[in-house]
Amino acid sequence: MAEILYLCHRIPYPPNKGDKIRAFNWLRALADKNTVHLGSFVDDPQDWQHCDQLAQWCDQVCLRPLDPWKAKFRSLTGFVRNEALSFAYYRDRQLQTWVDTLMRERNIDCIFVFCSTMAPYVVRHEAARKVIDFVDVDSDKWAQYAEHSRWPMRGIYQREAKTLAAGECQLARTFDASVFVSAAEADFFRNMAPDCSERVYGIANGVDADYFNNHHDDCSPRSREQTGHHVVFTGAMDYGANVDAVCWFVDVVWPRVRKAVPDARFTIVGTRPARQVLALANHAGVEVTGSVPDVRPYLARARLAVAPMRIARGLQNKVLEALAMACPVVISPQAQAGLEPGADAACDVVDTPHAFADAVIRRLAAPADDATRLAARRYVLRYYAWSARFAELDHLLTMPAAVGVAEPVA
Repeated sequence: MAEILYLCHRIPYPPNKGDKIRAFNWLRALADKNTVHLGSFVDDPQDWQHCDQLAQWCDQVCLRPLDPWKAKFRSLTGFVRNEALSFAYYRDRQLQTWVDTLMRERNIDCIFVFCSTMAPYVVRHEAARKVIDFVDVDSDKWAQYAEHSRWPMRGIYQREAKTLAAGECQLARTFDASVFVSAAEADFFRNMAPDCSERVYGIANGVDADYFNNHHDDCSPRSREQTGHHVVFTGAMDYGANVDAVCWFVDVVWPRVRKAVPDARFTIVGTRPARQVLALANHAGVEVTGSVPDVRPYLARARLAVAPMRIARGLQNKVLEALAMACPVVISPQAQAGLEPGADAACDVVDTPHAFADAVIRRLAAPADDATRLAARRYVLRYYAWSARFAELDHLLTMPAAVGVAEPVA
């Protein structure tokens, strides 16, 4: 049994959004065989009620409040330091003190960092093996934000993309292994930092196929009725990429869908919807739910899910969860990028507004296709079981410092 310091930019419980799902499953896997000490931030006041739950997986826990407005103000110091604003955003003296004390007083065998913004807390500590899960190449997401923004934000996003990319490459040089959420994402980063290529790995997300199952008891018979022309999008609705996706879909694609299918309904399901998202409920046939206790009934009753991402990196949990619920998905090329081959039977990949609308209309007009739905679930069961992901991570945490050429995700 090893002692592991686990640093995560957001409390990894409850696992109710993309990054927290991956972070929680890593925590659960690490705690199964090791002693875990967790340092993290709480950026949603509602999450404080879940803190005691962490005791079942963690020996010591240091949670620090993260006020988004104060953090944004603090991030401005990045301009002075000539560093990425993202690193300054998560700088906290008390968390640094906790990390330094833990490293001094405990025999930490391995440091596991989830998200590059937490890595500065441990760069000075060299005694333990260090593994970082970047998840996505965040610097490229900032570059994508810049493409879809106007000045002055375009200039700020371009600067963040450049400085964060430099920081990501430097971190990869100081860690024993760098992990990304897909083989494609790992390959993208290898091109950015070729000198680190042998220490870069792709480990895909998993999905809890027992939980995301349209025959689960919590998906009532009424919720499984698919008589209507329901379309659904799920995700954290204060996240910029999701906001951009649903706004584009409703403004550009949805009018064409409604013209062809007048009773079509589009439901946007997710926590903390931004002002722009709330305004979409004024469009005909659009519903914005806000936070819901369970997304599964919405997926169970939908004819299809959509992931019209224009800004994306890595693997989309919303797509995996829909497929696990045997729900076909219409996705953009950006949302498809991290998927393993074989999803074609249940996914339509389209790259223009008209093609997106036509794919949605075609799915809504077609009779319910059990074969397609079964293919969707079989695909997830084949490629995205968490048990396989746990074995890959455990290998990286325990392997010797001399590493070989990274293998693609199985």
